[in-house]
Amino acid sequence: MQAAREKVKDTVSTAKEKMKEHKATAEEKAEKAAAWTKEEKEIAHERAKAEKAQAKMELHQEKARHKEETAAHRATHAPLFGSHHQPPVGPAPASAATTVPTHPAGTAGPTYPGSGVRPTGNKYL
Repeated sequence: MQAAREKVKDTVSTAKEKMKEHKATAEEKAEKAAAWTKEEKEIAHERAKAEKAQAKMELHQEKARHKEETAAHRATHAPLFGSHHQPPVGPAPASAATTVPTHPAGTAGPTYPGSGVRPTGNKYL
Protein backbone atom coordinates (compact mmCIF):
# COMPACT_ATOMS: atom_id res chain seq x y z
CA MET A 1 0.00 0.00 0.00
CA GLN A 2 2.79 2.39 0.88
CA ALA A 3 4.59 1.59 -2.37
CA ALA A 4 1.47 2.55 -4.32
CA ARG A 5 1.17 5.81 -2.40
CA GLU A 6 4.82 6.57 -3.04
CA LYS A 7 4.37 5.88 -6.75
CA VAL A 8 1.34 8.18 -6.95
CA LYS A 9 3.22 10.94 -5.12
CA ASP A 10 6.19 10.51 -7.49
CA THR A 11 3.84 10.73 -10.48
CA VAL A 12 2.32 13.95 -9.16
CA SER A 13 5.79 15.38 -8.57
CA THR A 14 6.82 14.46 -12.11
CA ALA A 15 3.73 16.17 -13.51
CA LYS A 16 4.57 19.32 -11.53
CA GLU A 17 8.12 19.22 -12.86
CA LYS A 18 6.92 18.90 -16.45
CA MET A 19 4.51 21.77 -15.93
CA LYS A 20 7.34 23.98 -14.64
CA GLU A 21 9.53 23.01 -17.60
CA HIS A 22 6.80 23.90 -20.11
CA LYS A 23 6.18 27.18 -18.30
CA ALA A 24 9.91 28.01 -18.52
CA THR A 25 9.90 27.17 -22.24
CA ALA A 26 6.89 29.41 -22.87
CA GLU A 27 8.48 32.27 -20.92
CA GLU A 28 11.71 31.79 -22.88
CA LYS A 29 9.84 32.07 -26.17
CA ALA A 30 8.06 35.21 -24.99
CA GLU A 31 11.33 36.80 -23.82
CA LYS A 32 13.07 35.88 -27.06
CA ALA A 33 10.24 37.43 -29.07
CA ALA A 34 10.53 40.65 -27.07
CA ALA A 35 14.35 40.70 -27.18
CA TRP A 36 16.13 43.14 -29.43
CA THR A 37 19.67 41.85 -29.30
CA LYS A 38 21.36 38.48 -29.48
CA GLU A 39 22.59 38.88 -25.90
CA GLU A 40 19.03 39.35 -24.61
CA LYS A 41 17.99 36.16 -26.40
CA GLU A 42 20.92 34.25 -24.86
CA ILE A 43 19.97 35.58 -21.42
CA ALA A 44 16.39 34.34 -21.93
CA HIS A 45 17.72 30.93 -22.95
CA GLU A 46 20.04 30.67 -19.92
CA ARG A 47 17.23 31.76 -17.60
CA ALA A 48 14.99 29.02 -19.00
CA LYS A 49 17.77 26.43 -18.56
CA ALA A 50 18.18 27.49 -14.93
CA GLU A 51 14.43 27.23 -14.28
CA LYS A 52 14.32 23.75 -15.84
CA ALA A 53 17.29 22.62 -13.73
CA GLN A 54 15.60 24.03 -10.61
CA ALA A 55 12.42 22.07 -11.43
CA LYS A 56 14.41 18.85 -11.91
CA MET A 57 16.23 19.39 -8.60
CA GLU A 58 12.92 19.90 -6.80
CA LEU A 59 11.57 16.71 -8.37
CA HIS A 60 14.49 14.67 -7.04
CA GLN A 61 14.16 16.24 -3.58
CA GLU A 62 10.45 15.39 -3.48
CA LYS A 63 11.12 11.80 -4.56
CA ALA A 64 13.72 11.44 -1.80
CA ARG A 65 11.22 12.82 0.72
CA HIS A 66 8.60 10.32 -0.48
CA LYS A 67 11.07 7.44 0.02
CA GLU A 68 11.87 8.70 3.54
CA GLU A 69 8.16 8.89 4.40
CA THR A 70 7.60 5.34 3.14
CA ALA A 71 10.58 4.00 5.08
CA ALA A 72 9.45 5.79 8.25
CA HIS A 73 5.93 4.42 7.87
CA ARG A 74 7.19 0.87 7.37
CA ALA A 75 9.46 1.17 10.40
CA THR A 76 6.66 2.32 12.70
CA HIS A 77 3.89 0.01 11.48
CA ALA A 78 4.11 -3.75 11.80
CA PRO A 79 2.28 -5.85 9.22
CA LEU A 80 -1.30 -6.62 10.24
CA PHE A 81 -1.37 -10.28 9.27
CA GLY A 82 2.26 -11.37 9.58
CA SER A 83 4.83 -11.36 6.87
CA HIS A 84 3.78 -12.02 3.31
CA HIS A 85 6.87 -13.92 2.34
CA GLN A 86 7.03 -17.32 0.70
CA PRO A 87 8.97 -20.12 2.37
CA PRO A 88 12.60 -20.32 1.27
CA VAL A 89 13.33 -22.15 -1.95
CA GLY A 90 16.00 -24.79 -1.83
CA PRO A 91 16.62 -28.42 -1.10
CA ALA A 92 14.27 -30.15 1.31
CA PRO A 93 15.55 -30.99 4.80
CA ALA A 94 17.65 -34.15 5.03
CA SER A 95 14.91 -36.14 6.81
CA ALA A 96 12.31 -35.31 4.13
CA ALA A 97 14.69 -36.06 1.25
CA THR A 98 15.33 -39.59 2.48
CA THR A 99 11.67 -40.61 2.69
CA VAL A 100 10.54 -42.96 -0.03
CA PRO A 101 7.06 -42.40 -1.41
CA THR A 102 4.69 -45.33 -1.20
CA HIS A 103 2.97 -46.57 -4.34
CA PRO A 104 0.54 -49.41 -5.02
CA ALA A 105 2.21 -52.79 -5.43
CA GLY A 106 3.59 -53.44 -8.89
CA THR A 107 3.65 -49.78 -9.98
CA ALA A 108 6.65 -47.58 -10.08
CA GLY A 109 6.32 -44.05 -8.80
CA PRO A 110 7.42 -41.13 -10.90
CA THR A 111 11.08 -40.24 -10.72
CA TYR A 112 12.45 -36.76 -10.94
CA PRO A 113 15.72 -35.56 -12.41
CA GLY A 114 18.62 -35.17 -10.06
CA SER A 115 17.62 -37.09 -6.96
CA GLY A 116 15.29 -39.71 -8.44
CA VAL A 117 12.91 -39.11 -5.54
CA ARG A 118 9.63 -37.24 -5.62
CA PRO A 119 10.12 -33.83 -3.93
CA THR A 120 8.20 -33.07 -0.77
CA GLY A 121 7.09 -29.71 0.52
CA ASN A 122 6.23 -26.80 -1.74
CA LYS A 123 3.59 -27.77 -4.24
CA TYR A 124 4.40 -24.89 -6.62
CA LEU A 125 8.03 -25.78 -7.22
